[in-house]
Amino acid sequence: MMPETVLVTGAAGKIGTAMRNRMARSGRLLRLLDIAPMAEPADGEAIEIVCASAVDLDAMTRACDGADAVVHLASHAAERSWDEIVGLNIQSTYVVLEAARRAGTPRVVFASSNHAVGFCAKPSSGVVGDYVFPRPDTYYGVAKVTGEALGSLYHDRYGLDVICLRIGSCRERPVDERMLATWLSYDDCARLIEASLSAPDPGFRVVWGISDNTRGWWSLDEARALGYEPRDDAEAYADQVRPAPDDLGERYVGGEFCSSELDAEIPR
Repeated sequence: MMPETVLVTGAAGKIGTAMRNRMARSGRLLRLLDIAPMAEPADGEAIEIVCASAVDLDAMTRACDGADAVVHLASHAAERSWDEIVGLNIQSTYVVLEAARRAGTPRVVFASSNHAVGFCAKPSSGVVGDYVFPRPDTYYGVAKVTGEALGSLYHDRYGLDVICLRIGSCRERPVDERMLATWLSYDDCARLIEASLSAPDPGFRVVWGISDNTRGWWSLDEARALGYEPRDDAEAYADQVRPAPDDLGERYVGGEFCSSELDAEIPR
Protein backbone atom coordinates (compact mmCIF):
# COMPACT_ATOMS: atom_id res chain seq x y z
CA MET A 1 0.00 0.00 0.00
CA MET A 2 1.31 3.44 -0.92
CA PRO A 3 2.16 5.59 2.09
CA GLU A 4 -0.18 8.53 2.63
CA THR A 5 2.38 10.77 4.37
CA VAL A 6 6.05 10.71 3.47
CA LEU A 7 8.62 12.78 5.34
CA VAL A 8 11.68 13.81 3.30
CA THR A 9 14.76 15.14 5.11
CA GLY A 10 17.26 17.31 3.27
CA ALA A 11 14.40 18.28 0.99
CA ALA A 12 16.06 21.53 -0.12
CA GLY A 13 19.12 19.69 -1.45
CA LYS A 14 19.85 18.70 -5.02
CA ILE A 15 18.17 15.30 -4.89
CA GLY A 16 15.38 16.45 -2.57
CA THR A 17 14.51 19.28 -4.92
CA ALA A 18 14.51 16.94 -7.92
CA MET A 19 12.22 14.50 -6.10
CA ARG A 20 9.61 17.07 -5.00
CA ASN A 21 7.46 16.87 -8.12
CA ARG A 22 8.47 13.32 -8.97
CA MET A 23 7.23 11.97 -5.62
CA ALA A 24 3.90 13.77 -5.77
CA ARG A 25 0.96 11.34 -5.83
CA SER A 26 -2.79 11.63 -5.50
CA GLY A 27 -3.69 10.99 -1.87
CA ARG A 28 -0.11 11.53 -0.65
CA LEU A 29 1.14 14.31 1.60
CA LEU A 30 4.81 15.17 1.24
CA ARG A 31 6.30 16.62 4.42
CA LEU A 32 9.52 18.36 3.37
CA LEU A 33 12.09 19.08 6.09
CA ASP A 34 15.22 21.21 5.88
CA ILE A 35 16.87 24.19 7.54
CA ALA A 36 17.35 25.80 4.10
CA PRO A 37 14.48 27.71 2.50
CA MET A 38 12.16 25.93 0.08
CA ALA A 39 9.44 27.10 -2.26
CA GLU A 40 6.08 27.30 -0.54
CA PRO A 41 3.40 24.88 -1.76
CA ALA A 42 1.54 25.96 -4.86
CA ASP A 43 -2.24 25.83 -4.96
CA GLY A 44 -3.33 22.20 -4.84
CA GLU A 45 0.15 20.94 -3.97
CA ALA A 46 -0.11 18.45 -1.09
CA ILE A 47 3.03 19.58 0.69
CA GLU A 48 3.96 20.64 4.21
CA ILE A 49 7.17 22.60 4.77
CA VAL A 50 9.01 21.89 8.04
CA CYS A 51 11.90 24.19 8.93
CA ALA A 52 13.98 22.04 11.26
CA SER A 53 17.32 20.31 11.54
CA ALA A 54 17.62 16.59 10.95
CA VAL A 55 19.87 16.36 14.02
CA ASP A 56 17.19 17.82 16.35
CA LEU A 57 15.62 14.73 17.89
CA ASP A 58 12.56 16.49 19.31
CA ALA A 59 11.84 18.27 16.02
CA MET A 60 12.38 15.10 14.03
CA THR A 61 10.07 13.12 16.32
CA ARG A 62 7.35 15.73 15.81
CA ALA A 63 7.93 15.65 12.05
CA CYS A 64 7.63 11.85 12.05
CA ASP A 65 4.28 12.00 13.86
CA GLY A 66 1.68 10.49 11.52
CA ALA A 67 4.22 9.74 8.79
CA ASP A 68 4.11 6.38 7.04
CA ALA A 69 7.74 6.57 5.93
CA VAL A 70 10.84 8.74 6.01
CA VAL A 71 13.13 9.29 3.04
CA HIS A 72 16.39 10.41 4.65
CA LEU A 73 18.47 12.53 2.29
CA ALA A 74 19.94 15.08 4.71
CA SER A 75 23.76 15.07 4.77
CA HIS A 76 26.84 16.84 3.55
CA ALA A 77 26.98 15.66 -0.04
CA ALA A 78 30.75 15.26 -0.28
CA GLU A 79 33.84 14.86 1.88
CA ARG A 80 34.17 17.15 4.91
CA SER A 81 36.14 17.17 8.13
CA TRP A 82 35.54 14.33 10.58
CA ASP A 83 33.67 16.61 12.99
CA GLU A 84 31.38 17.87 10.22
CA ILE A 85 30.66 14.35 8.99
CA VAL A 86 29.91 13.08 12.49
CA GLY A 87 27.83 16.14 13.37
CA LEU A 88 25.47 15.89 10.42
CA ASN A 89 25.84 12.74 8.34
CA ILE A 90 26.16 10.23 11.17
CA GLN A 91 24.14 12.02 13.83
CA SER A 92 21.20 12.76 11.53
CA THR A 93 20.83 9.10 10.57
CA TYR A 94 20.71 8.07 14.22
CA VAL A 95 18.20 10.86 14.92
CA VAL A 96 15.96 9.91 11.98
CA LEU A 97 15.85 6.25 12.98
CA GLU A 98 15.27 7.02 16.64
CA ALA A 99 12.60 9.61 15.82
CA ALA A 100 10.84 7.10 13.55
CA ARG A 101 10.94 4.52 16.35
CA ARG A 102 9.51 6.95 18.89
CA ALA A 103 6.80 8.23 16.56
CA GLY A 104 5.79 4.79 15.28
CA THR A 105 6.85 5.48 11.68
CA PRO A 106 7.43 1.99 10.28
CA ARG A 107 9.79 2.58 7.35
CA VAL A 108 12.97 4.52 6.61
CA VAL A 109 14.58 4.81 3.19
CA PHE A 110 18.20 5.87 3.71
CA ALA A 111 20.30 7.54 1.02
CA SER A 112 23.53 5.58 1.37
CA SER A 113 26.23 5.81 -1.28
CA ASN A 114 28.57 3.86 -3.51
CA HIS A 115 31.32 5.50 -1.44
CA ALA A 116 30.49 3.08 1.36
CA VAL A 117 32.43 0.59 -0.78
CA GLY A 118 34.59 3.00 -2.78
CA PHE A 119 37.83 1.07 -2.27
CA CYS A 120 36.32 -2.10 -3.74
CA ALA A 121 38.11 -2.97 -6.95
CA LYS A 122 36.19 -2.31 -10.11
CA PRO A 123 35.07 -5.69 -11.51
CA SER A 124 36.96 -6.88 -14.57
CA SER A 125 33.79 -8.67 -15.62
CA GLY A 126 30.31 -9.05 -14.24
CA VAL A 127 29.00 -6.79 -11.49
CA VAL A 128 29.57 -6.07 -7.81
CA GLY A 129 26.96 -7.75 -5.62
CA ASP A 130 24.33 -6.02 -3.51
CA TYR A 131 25.84 -6.77 -0.10
CA VAL A 132 29.53 -6.36 -0.86
CA PHE A 133 31.53 -5.80 2.34
CA PRO A 134 32.07 -2.10 3.20
CA ARG A 135 35.32 -0.52 1.96
CA PRO A 136 34.65 3.22 2.46
CA ASP A 137 36.81 5.68 0.58
CA THR A 138 36.31 8.79 2.76
CA TYR A 139 34.82 9.96 6.05
CA TYR A 140 31.72 10.58 3.93
CA GLY A 141 31.75 6.90 2.98
CA VAL A 142 32.29 5.88 6.62
CA ALA A 143 29.13 7.81 7.52
CA LYS A 144 27.17 5.82 4.94
CA VAL A 145 28.52 2.54 6.32
CA THR A 146 27.54 3.69 9.82
CA GLY A 147 24.07 4.61 8.58
CA GLU A 148 23.63 1.16 7.07
CA ALA A 149 24.74 -0.43 10.36
CA LEU A 150 22.29 1.72 12.30
CA GLY A 151 19.55 0.72 9.88
CA SER A 152 20.36 -2.94 10.47
CA LEU A 153 20.23 -2.40 14.23
CA TYR A 154 16.91 -0.56 14.13
CA HIS A 155 15.41 -3.31 12.00
CA ASP A 156 16.64 -6.21 14.12
CA ARG A 157 16.02 -4.59 17.49
CA TYR A 158 12.91 -2.50 16.83
CA GLY A 159 11.34 -3.97 13.70
CA LEU A 160 11.65 -0.94 11.42
CA ASP A 161 11.76 -1.58 7.70
CA VAL A 162 14.99 0.05 6.49
CA ILE A 163 16.10 0.19 2.87
CA CYS A 164 19.61 1.55 2.22
CA LEU A 165 20.15 2.89 -1.30
CA ARG A 166 23.82 2.84 -2.33
CA ILE A 167 23.36 5.67 -4.77
CA GLY A 168 25.82 6.06 -7.63
CA SER A 169 25.93 9.43 -9.42
CA CYS A 170 22.46 10.95 -9.14
CA ARG A 171 22.13 13.87 -11.47
CA GLU A 172 20.27 15.04 -14.55
CA ARG A 173 22.78 13.46 -16.92
CA PRO A 174 26.21 11.77 -16.76
CA VAL A 175 29.17 14.08 -17.34
CA ASP A 176 32.24 11.78 -17.37
CA GLU A 177 33.18 8.23 -18.31
CA ARG A 178 32.79 6.87 -14.78
CA MET A 179 29.18 7.98 -14.75
CA LEU A 180 28.45 5.78 -17.75
CA ALA A 181 28.55 3.02 -15.11
CA THR A 182 27.36 4.86 -12.00
CA TRP A 183 24.62 7.19 -13.24
CA LEU A 184 21.21 7.29 -11.56
CA SER A 185 18.81 9.55 -13.42
CA TYR A 186 16.42 11.69 -11.42
CA ASP A 187 13.46 9.79 -12.90
CA ASP A 188 14.99 6.42 -11.98
CA CYS A 189 15.85 7.74 -8.52
CA ALA A 190 12.17 8.51 -8.02
CA ARG A 191 11.27 5.04 -9.29
CA LEU A 192 13.72 3.45 -6.84
CA ILE A 193 12.32 5.47 -3.93
CA GLU A 194 8.78 4.50 -4.89
CA ALA A 195 9.74 0.83 -5.00
CA SER A 196 11.34 1.21 -1.57
CA LEU A 197 8.22 2.86 -0.18
CA SER A 198 5.74 0.40 -1.59
CA ALA A 199 7.49 -2.99 -1.31
CA PRO A 200 5.61 -5.17 1.19
CA ASP A 201 7.58 -6.11 4.32
CA PRO A 202 11.06 -5.40 2.94
CA GLY A 203 12.84 -5.78 6.28
CA PHE A 204 16.44 -4.59 6.04
CA ARG A 205 17.85 -4.22 2.52
CA VAL A 206 20.94 -2.80 0.86
CA VAL A 207 20.42 -2.05 -2.83
CA TRP A 208 22.38 -0.31 -5.54
CA GLY A 209 20.96 2.99 -6.79
CA ILE A 210 21.80 3.19 -10.50
CA SER A 211 19.95 3.34 -13.78
CA ASP A 212 19.90 0.44 -16.24
CA ASN A 213 23.35 1.34 -17.54
CA THR A 214 24.89 -0.76 -20.29
CA ARG A 215 28.29 -0.36 -18.57
CA GLY A 216 26.95 -0.65 -15.01
CA TRP A 217 29.29 -2.13 -12.40
CA TRP A 218 26.71 -2.99 -9.78
CA SER A 219 23.96 -5.56 -9.38
CA LEU A 220 20.34 -4.48 -9.71
CA ASP A 221 18.96 -7.80 -8.44
CA GLU A 222 17.99 -6.61 -4.98
CA ALA A 223 16.55 -3.34 -6.28
CA ARG A 224 14.46 -5.20 -8.83
CA ALA A 225 13.30 -7.56 -6.08
CA LEU A 226 11.76 -4.49 -4.42
CA GLY A 227 9.90 -3.71 -7.64
CA TYR A 228 12.33 -1.19 -9.16
CA GLU A 229 12.23 -1.02 -12.94
CA PRO A 230 14.80 1.46 -14.25
CA ARG A 231 14.16 2.98 -17.66
CA ASP A 232 17.22 5.11 -18.34
CA ASP A 233 20.70 4.19 -19.59
CA ALA A 234 23.77 6.42 -19.41
CA GLU A 235 24.91 4.98 -22.74
CA ALA A 236 22.65 7.49 -24.47
CA TYR A 237 25.20 10.15 -23.44
CA ALA A 238 28.37 8.17 -24.21
CA ASP A 239 29.49 10.53 -26.99
CA GLN A 240 28.97 13.61 -24.81
CA VAL A 241 30.92 12.83 -21.62
CA ARG A 242 34.47 13.87 -20.74
CA PRO A 243 37.19 11.32 -19.91
CA ALA A 244 37.57 10.18 -16.32
CA PRO A 245 40.01 12.52 -14.50
CA ASP A 246 42.57 9.77 -13.78
CA ASP A 247 42.97 6.00 -13.66
CA LEU A 248 41.21 5.59 -10.30
CA GLY A 249 37.94 5.00 -12.13
CA GLU A 250 39.59 1.99 -13.71
CA ARG A 251 40.85 0.66 -10.36
CA TYR A 252 38.26 1.43 -7.69
CA VAL A 253 34.52 1.90 -7.85
CA GLY A 254 34.84 5.09 -5.76
CA GLY A 255 36.76 6.83 -8.54
CA GLU A 256 38.35 10.15 -7.57
CA PHE A 257 37.04 9.81 -4.00
CA CYS A 258 39.91 7.32 -3.60
CA SER A 259 42.45 9.97 -4.59
CA SER A 260 45.19 11.13 -2.22
CA GLU A 261 43.80 14.65 -2.72
CA LEU A 262 41.23 13.74 -0.07
CA ASP A 263 43.80 12.60 2.50
CA ALA A 264 43.20 14.25 5.88
CA GLU A 265 45.80 16.85 6.70
CA ILE A 266 48.29 16.32 9.54
CA PRO A 267 48.33 19.40 11.81
CA ARG A 268 51.68 21.16 11.97
